[in-house]
Amino acid sequence: MRIDFTPDPSLYPFPAHWFQSYAGQLHYVDEGAGPPILFCHGNPTWSFLYRKVITRLRGSFRCIAVDYLGFGLSERPVAYGYTIEEHARCVGELVDRLQLDGFIAMGHDWGGPVSMAVATARPQRVRGVVLGNTWFWPADLRMTVFSRVMSTAWMRRQTLERNFFVERIVPLGMAHHLTPAEMDHYRKVQPSPDARRGIAEMPRQLVAARPLLQRLASDVPARLGAKPALLLWGMKDPAFRARHLLPRMQAAFASNVTVPLPRARHYIQEDAPEDIAQAITDRFG
Repeated sequence: MRIDFTPDPSLYPFPAHWFQSYAGQLHYVDEGAGPPILFCHGNPTWSFLYRKVITRLRGSFRCIAVDYLGFGLSERPVAYGYTIEEHARCVGELVDRLQLDGFIAMGHDWGGPVSMAVATARPQRVRGVVLGNTWFWPADLRMTVFSRVMSTAWMRRQTLERNFFVERIVPLGMAHHLTPAEMDHYRKVQPSPDARRGIAEMPRQLVAARPLLQRLASDVPARLGAKPALLLWGMKDPAFRARHLLPRMQAAFASNVTVPLPRARHYIQEDAPEDIAQAITDRFG
């Protein structure tokens, strides 16, 4: 299943690139020249989330932002499970096909575990790490409760039939108010229940992906802990609280720079793109 939606070039000024992964066709952005940065998104977002960061960095970096299968403009394969393991495998295949060396891995929300799974499998090719409002270890009690609630039949129906994550979670996760056209770019890439299966699966993965998250909890410090790291944090995030998650993140990387984003909520790329781009330039430019 392909999505019949053409982004507005005034909002998303990037030509489409396609990669045939083992499971389906992946859409991605590939802009600029310089040290490569791999941008990995969370739920229910896609590469559109990074648009304002990419336009600020593409003069100095090669910016690669992927849409997982089931998200954005990528395919929705019928036989795909939409698990985090599968997403990481597809993104890893793209990294290998593009022959990225010395790349910086950036992850937000579920993009943290995805990007870290890709990076820990290729540590010799990783230059540095950027993480924001994310995690890479097994779910704590708060996450587990959220997973159980969102995985109930009733809440899955809200996600699949009423597009709950896009209509409710996205606006609540931003201090910045999206324009109607920007909101449509999140809404129209998820036009039907079949198109939203990836969104509905991610909350369940908070518990179901425990084996992967257990591996990352040890592999990230062991394989990437000596890499330069940039930790960006939206301090108004109601779910990913800095006091709960940031100390463990900082402890994983011996050389980390932490940049608080005081007015940003969860979707930091919408709330503070200038600060994010400047922090990346300062750390890795």
